Amino acid sequence: MDTDNSMHAAAERILDAALLHVPFDGWTDTSFRAALTDSGIDMGLAKAIYPRAGLDLALAYHRRGDRLMQERLAHTDLSALRYRDRIATAIRYRLEAVDDKEAVRRGTTLFALPPHAADGARAIWGTADAIWTALGDTSEDINWYSKRTTLAAVYSATVLFWLGDDSSDHQATWDFVDRRINDVMQIEKIKAGLRDNPLSKALLAGPMKLMEKVRKPMARDDLPGKMMDRFR
Repeated sequence: MDTDNSMHAAAERILDAALLHVPFDGWTDTSFRAALTDSGIDMGLAKAIYPRAGLDLALAYHRRGDRLMQERLAHTDLSALRYRDRIATAIRYRLEAVDDKEAVRRGTTLFALPPHAADGARAIWGTADAIWTALGDTSEDINWYSKRTTLAAVYSATVLFWLGDDSSDHQATWDFVDRRINDVMQIEKIKAGLRDNPLSKALLAGPMKLMEKVRKPMARDDLPGKMMDRFR
């Protein structure tokens, strides 16, 4: 629809304009208003797209990075890589989708504030979900949650390390990612050992039976805010 295209174009123009101000003023109302002045977008339309101004701009910027990562992964042949290396590649692509570290640094500061912590956590969870989905994850049980929880922890720790990394080509960050994934793989080996051990298998029989009933959430497109998310 033309309306959808125009709304999306307006959202992108506002975000692009805001990025020029975020390094100085953060993801704030100040940057939001400056972006409207620079882009020439009407305040009414802008507030319909970004009702929480700077906060929603920060979330839109985060989602843009997820989309760029997914597009790059879709055009990359990962078949020759081990699964752990596919995950590391996805994390690298996600960070390389950032064209200004300061925008991420400002976002990290914003989402560290108690009123916005839940939004930040959902954004990180969304990145973990985007990575697993791009890599073809088909899990529908408790593993759907555990994979995303683990990856969200790895990714958030990596972002904090990357923000302070001044090594050549961010090599220290990629080494950090490898170590974190290796830690996760060790945990998975321990879990597998517990499942194969007759004693622990018997002790865990009850909890495992309950966890088998856990299913991944069903997608909903009719929730408040879902319609506007298409334009951000």
